[in-house]
Amino acid sequence: MRTTGLYASAESVSSSPSRTRVVIHLCGFLVFLYSLTMLPPAFVALINKERSLFAFLITFALFATLGAGSWAITRTSSVQLKTRDGFLIIVLFWLLFSLISAMPLWLSDELQLRPVDALFEGISGITTTGASVLSEVSGLPRSILYYRAQLNYVGGLGVIVLAVAVLPLLGIGGMKLYQSEMPGPFKEERLTPRLADTAKQLWLTYLLLGAACSLVFWFAGMPGFDALCHGISTVSLGGFSTWNESLGHADSLAVEGVAGLFSLLSAINFALWFVVLSRRSLKPFLHNAELRFFLLVVAVVVIIVTLEVWRAGMYGLPESFVHAFFLTSSMITDNGLATGDYADWPVHIIVLLLLSSFFGGCVGSTCGGIKALRFLVLFKQSRQEIHQLAHPRALISVRIGGHPVSDRVLRSVWSFFFLYALCTCLFIILLNLLGYDLLTAFATVAACINNMGLGFGETAAGFGTLNDPAKYLMCAAMLLGRLEIYPVLILLSRTFWRS
Repeated sequence: MRTTGLYASAESVSSSPSRTRVVIHLCGFLVFLYSLTMLPPAFVALINKERSLFAFLITFALFATLGAGSWAITRTSSVQLKTRDGFLIIVLFWLLFSLISAMPLWLSDELQLRPVDALFEGISGITTTGASVLSEVSGLPRSILYYRAQLNYVGGLGVIVLAVAVLPLLGIGGMKLYQSEMPGPFKEERLTPRLADTAKQLWLTYLLLGAACSLVFWFAGMPGFDALCHGISTVSLGGFSTWNESLGHADSLAVEGVAGLFSLLSAINFALWFVVLSRRSLKPFLHNAELRFFLLVVAVVVIIVTLEVWRAGMYGLPESFVHAFFLTSSMITDNGLATGDYADWPVHIIVLLLLSSFFGGCVGSTCGGIKALRFLVLFKQSRQEIHQLAHPRALISVRIGGHPVSDRVLRSVWSFFFLYALCTCLFIILLNLLGYDLLTAFATVAACINNMGLGFGETAAGFGTLNDPAKYLMCAAMLLGRLEIYPVLILLSRTFWRS
């Protein structure tokens, strides 16, 4: 399926039965594919003789049948879907995947979760948020622990394909700008001519990084099963752990160092990773303006956190640096793995790290947040405005990596930034009205809309303390943040539904 055929133009949505059949056809195919992800955790449950086997098999059978049936009965002649159809399909995909992800958690006898808790956990997993309502994780069946990590991993791949291959074609919030940072032939609209080929190349890169992270965790002293789960959870920047204390359970500076390093590596644009691996050269990393800006911001925050934690007398200087490097890398990339005592750190440091979660990593990675490239654009445009005021007659343009940024992209980035801030403030106000103090509300919203997963205040120990309306609200925040806001808002607008 060619991407140029899937999103051919920006014409209005057609109400013709043929286009509806094609949308259902695509959704059915994706649901069938996603149902296959229930088989690996079912295999783990079978090996360990766990009752959760039935929850995975029932979910697989139900959605494989529904997906394959919908796909089979809606076959129709080729229809070119419009750009706006792309927004509808993206939102439907993530809603369906969220529901399917929650199903085995709800059916599992070992968990006995209510529907709202299963939905929260499922959405948190597939959006790579890592916020959990489970108070006891260490004692869960291995199949459930593996499934939670797999949710992060599969969701992370979906995020990469969405960011690299789909959203740029739809013009989401300046996402197309990252292409100007791609060297040589990768300045085109996609890495390869077909979306399926692009997904395949991204999957291979993602798989290699996940395998490398798991192996290094194992070499650092983690048991094999925990190394696998934490490896795929780290590379996806998902944050689900097999231990109650997250990585604090390992009590190892080596493990924290590995997690911090791979959090940063996973926050690099995966299209850039593909270029580096295919050319067997690190030069694309060195020439990428967004990556240089991202690493500079990370270095500054790590230095500040190190000095403040050391000044508070919590650790010696070397330990302060390792802990600060790990937690800063985890929160700024919206990974969400943590030390066991992070809630005891000075409040102003936690607030700084929560604010840094809005920064995020690079475009085209598994991270959440606003993304470094957008902040770089905003910074350069603000600096350009200062120069323009000083020299009104000068012709000054905003340039990223030597390439001029169009006014259309600048407007898109500013609009995205405004909408992101507006939605964040709205969620904070709503949580405050539901009875939570402002610090808890701010930390909880930051954790969810940035897909970061670490709360503070009443949610420092977990999100199970939230009441049901707050959980549903944060489910919406997780999806809104993961979908980059625009697709959801477009579907809610009246202009979208006009024929």
